[in-house]
Amino acid sequence: MNRNYSDISYAESPFGTLSEFMSKTFGWMFAGLLVTFLVGIGAVTTGLIYPLITSGLFILTSIAELVLVFVLSARVQTLQPSTATGIFFAYAVLNGLNLSSIFLAYDFGSLILAFLVGAVYFGVMAVYGNVTNRDLTGWGPKLMGGLVALIVCSLVGGLFSLFGFGFGIMDLVLCAVGLLIFMGLTAYDTQMLKYYYSYFGGDAAMLHKSSIIGALNLYLDFINIFLYILRMLGRRSND
Repeated sequence: MNRNYSDISYAESPFGTLSEFMSKTFGWMFAGLLVTFLVGIGAVTTGLIYPLITSGLFILTSIAELVLVFVLSARVQTLQPSTATGIFFAYAVLNGLNLSSIFLAYDFGSLILAFLVGAVYFGVMAVYGNVTNRDLTGWGPKLMGGLVALIVCSLVGGLFSLFGFGFGIMDLVLCAVGLLIFMGLTAYDTQMLKYYYSYFGGDAAMLHKSSIIGALNLYLDFINIFLYILRMLGRRSND
């Protein structure tokens, strides 16, 4: 079923119009990405990454990331808007620390290439999700099912690698599938912003928090697109 969002109008909303809501959400996302990449690059250039690796703190920061996402998702109704915003940026900082090992492993040119190509792919799908009149809600369950299958296949491949079996071309195929999944999620999550605005149109607090949730979803879409492209095209620093 197609839905036309052109008639949605909440000019009286305390949060502004639909276009202002979406601009605010993408602004949060870009700010989160900036924090993540600055923290990651800073951890490498200052040498902070080495004590993180040797002490095993990456395990704790990874667990902390999961906790923050769970709290933000499960308690979004009761959190203060400022708390939700703080959790989002705390997640961006922790993810920057975790990604610092990636920044160390790949050369600078590969990182820039992956970022630029990822930005193009993300931008195209975000524009599609924004302008299409096609209802993309049916994509959600299918894409999440594909993501679960991808994770399972990646875990199986990791086990084979541990026992000395090469994964080779299959790893490239999984990267391509992962890239397609998160490109689809980018369009889906972009359109979901219109659902959030339509549903919470008169509630400034919930609009703020749904904007943060939307920004987190889009942030994760971009990060995963970047990482899959980096795995496919990137050149390691020690090559």
